[in-house]
Amino acid sequence: MKKTIEIDFIDFWPGFNKENNFFTTLLRKNYNVCISDHPNYIFVSLFGTDYLNYNAIKICFIGENSRPNFTLYDYILGFDWVSLGDRYYRLPLYRLDNHYPMLFNRLEIKQIPTTKNKFCNYIYSNANADQHREEFFHLLNEYKQVDSGGRHLNNLGYYVGDKLAFQNDYKFTIAFENTSYPGYTTEKITDAYIANTVPIYWGNPNVVKEFNPDSFINCHDFKNFDQVIEYIKKVDSDDDLYLKMLNAPIFSPKILESLEEDAILSFLDNIFSNDVEKARRITKNT
Repeated sequence: MKKTIEIDFIDFWPGFNKENNFFTTLLRKNYNVCISDHPNYIFVSLFGTDYLNYNAIKICFIGENSRPNFTLYDYILGFDWVSLGDRYYRLPLYRLDNHYPMLFNRLEIKQIPTTKNKFCNYIYSNANADQHREEFFHLLNEYKQVDSGGRHLNNLGYYVGDKLAFQNDYKFTIAFENTSYPGYTTEKITDAYIANTVPIYWGNPNVVKEFNPDSFINCHDFKNFDQVIEYIKKVDSDDDLYLKMLNAPIFSPKILESLEEDAILSFLDNIFSNDVEKARRITKNT
């Protein structure tokens, strides 16, 4: 018989589904999950401070570029490359994306599809991100038009609805994070992979710990953006080089094991298989 656990999700982003999400789906493999108004365990994100009103076991998920604070939470899942025994697990934001399984269903492309007749896309609505993103957009636009389908720098006259379908028509995608920090990797790069475009990436300077450097253009490998654009020109004009990059394995081998469901569930089992007090890592009034 499965153990029943009473949980809740506090301070998550607007529209977050408490009943059906990455964590409940995973936990239901081993537990009867009950979303409760009086939970023994709470999953916490960074969009409020209501979690301070609970004495439950606090499990924080960090998807934003914020440092983990182990004085506030019993356990943390985040993107930092840190180690703190059984209290921390590295879980980058892109792993929670519903499209994640599609990264493993890509077929070999032997010639550039005729539908891929556009150069590069840029889909962002946040105008307050690091200025490197906007700077690069303008620089690359001097070589060939970069189609911007989001609210930021839009040059299409309409806003893109289906991001992946839109990206699929392009050879390249500007996949820049909002900010740069070691380990901070989001769906920006994985969306590009899923749409079968070559990502032009900036953000996590250690991104090659996760993704195969032969499968994307990593701005962190170059001294400046001018050098990046010269290399893009080279790839753009060489169909063999482009196809080699497009068909390269996506992930660096060592990262995949930690992203498997069983590995993540094992970390959660260490929390939920114990009695509540045994699972606690901070005092109740912390």
